[in-house]
Amino acid sequence: MTNVLVLGANGKIAKLATIQLLADQNNHLTLFLRNSQRLANQASDRVKVFEGDAAKEADLQAAMTGVDVVYANLAGGNIEAEAKAVVAAMDASGLKRLIWISTLGIYDEVPGNFGKWNHQMLDGGYLETYGAAAKVIEGSDLDYTVIRPAWLSNQNEVAYETTQKGEPFKGTEVSRKSIAALVAKLAAAPNQAIRESLGVNKPNTDGDKPAWY
Repeated sequence: MTNVLVLGANGKIAKLATIQLLADQNNHLTLFLRNSQRLANQASDRVKVFEGDAAKEADLQAAMTGVDVVYANLAGGNIEAEAKAVVAAMDASGLKRLIWISTLGIYDEVPGNFGKWNHQMLDGGYLETYGAAAKVIEGSDLDYTVIRPAWLSNQNEVAYETTQKGEPFKGTEVSRKSIAALVAKLAAAPNQAIRESLGVNKPNTDGDKPAWY
């Protein structure tokens, strides 16, 4: 049995990942979010719903009892503070395995015209804060995997490839369902991609920007 703590459980990717994680009968989930009423109907013998603030170490520690894997799908301007709280709470709880969702471009790894466009769209707070949060995670002693998705679509498909930190990012887009599938895969094989940062894109989507722009 694997107990997975889902931080930011009301997010779009997190909801899709919850479905895929529950498809494995060995998984039990704790859904962590600011307003537990939003997911109250998800509670079951395999799902706990926990109300808390991901920037508060005490809230996180309270949710980590009995947990094996932490999957963080957090967002917002305070994501660096949330990263620090997650690392501190995991250290205090003796937990090691973390799956952390970030974004493309935090290492200036997106090449060509798409890289320039990505900077134009995301500079001015977004890339900087997500980059700072990833730096906190990578500076920890946790068994982390940082996931850097391309621009996200709602396509009902699982189609992705990955690149490593230090390699040029590929493609321009990827489905949220693909990111959720990767999360479920990593939760099922917790020794994979340890202390790695993975760029994730749909194959053959190279271009100057995502198709819908």
